[in-house]
Amino acid sequence: MTQTQEQGTADETARAVDAASRGCPVYRSNPHPLYRHLREASPVSRLTPPHGVDSYLITRYEDAKAALADPRISKDMYAAVDAYRSVFGDSSIALDDNMLFADPPKHTRLRRLVNRAFVPRRIEALRPRVQEITDALLDRFTTLEPVDLLSDFAFPLPLQVICELIGVPESERQKAQQLCSVVARTGFSKKDKARLAEAENGLREYFEDLIARKRKRPEDDLLSVLVQTRDEQDSLTDGELLSTLWVLLFAGHKTTAYLIGNAVHTLLTHPDQLQQVVTSPELLPNAVEEIIRFEGSVENATFRHALEDITVAGTLIPKGSLVQIAITSANRDAASFERPDTFDITRPGVQSSHLGFGTGPHYCIGAPLARMEMQIALASLFRRFPRISLARPAEEAEWLTVPFPAFRGLTRLPVMLDPSETPTD
Repeated sequence: MTQTQEQGTADETARAVDAASRGCPVYRSNPHPLYRHLREASPVSRLTPPHGVDSYLITRYEDAKAALADPRISKDMYAAVDAYRSVFGDSSIALDDNMLFADPPKHTRLRRLVNRAFVPRRIEALRPRVQEITDALLDRFTTLEPVDLLSDFAFPLPLQVICELIGVPESERQKAQQLCSVVARTGFSKKDKARLAEAENGLREYFEDLIARKRKRPEDDLLSVLVQTRDEQDSLTDGELLSTLWVLLFAGHKTTAYLIGNAVHTLLTHPDQLQQVVTSPELLPNAVEEIIRFEGSVENATFRHALEDITVAGTLIPKGSLVQIAITSANRDAASFERPDTFDITRPGVQSSHLGFGTGPHYCIGAPLARMEMQIALASLFRRFPRISLARPAEEAEWLTVPFPAFRGLTRLPVMLDPSETPTD
């Protein structure tokens, strides 16, 4: 490659990364070509994000997998307090004292306390209730006009499940969901940070009140159990308890909700694959794993920072820099997946290879619950409404536009549940 060609490639990469960091709608609707370009031309890219903190984006599978488990790349954002405040603002600190933003041994202690609610046996015991919630949501649908499957099904299902597991009263779930939505969709501008602070302060006040009520009147739920173990050795502090409640509620429904939406959209735009799932239900578990690989809901892993100078794929990541790991990119790396841009529900070994739930110590604690919710939601939806179709052309799909977001998901998913019943003039 000539010097002119190299400069052209560098300029192309810079323009692409700049468009992505500004949340360009074209990029957001289909980020995969950009990620493919970065894997080839700049596998570790320096970003200039709106929050102003030097950040490095890792895009190749092997590099991403190694970084997710590298103890030199810390999840403890409190150790990088200046960077933390620049990205999130002071209002976030009280909500982020949890296992998601901790390193061992603190992470080990916090995860052990919460893990009791997410062992496979306990999750499997929830199956009848998840099916009941799913059926009740589907019972409310009309086939005579378009339905927004995201707001009317994909979000309410995991929200109700995680709220019941935690112990959030039914009458308060909508308020909690609305505040969580503000946090999920907020960018880094001054105006965005003001909205973020307001939502986070509202969540903190709500959680403080809920914890106080559970202390007075414990019930049969996870929050009551965590409250009652507060005085035990290695138990949660008050701050850790509030923050753990936040991360369970937020991560426990957002990722699954967007994943259900992505799954329906992907299957409806690949009718041959959908037909295989419908005629051979035993393929559904593997189909769910392939959906997580192909169009998962976690685009970038949560922030990390370098504890020392680290070299990844020939690029120096200086000590103190933020590190973003592009899960969406890693899961379409041709070096690790054959025909990575082909959606194939029969793909062998996908469950053990994709990074949709992470890897290492921070592997998603809610993965068994998410898998079960996905399988029940998809099986029930397509069994109840076998004629379901998109109400708008696939290319008009509206995707989240937050720059380099944690989530990859739709903002709306209008569908016709039975197009044959659509009224005509």
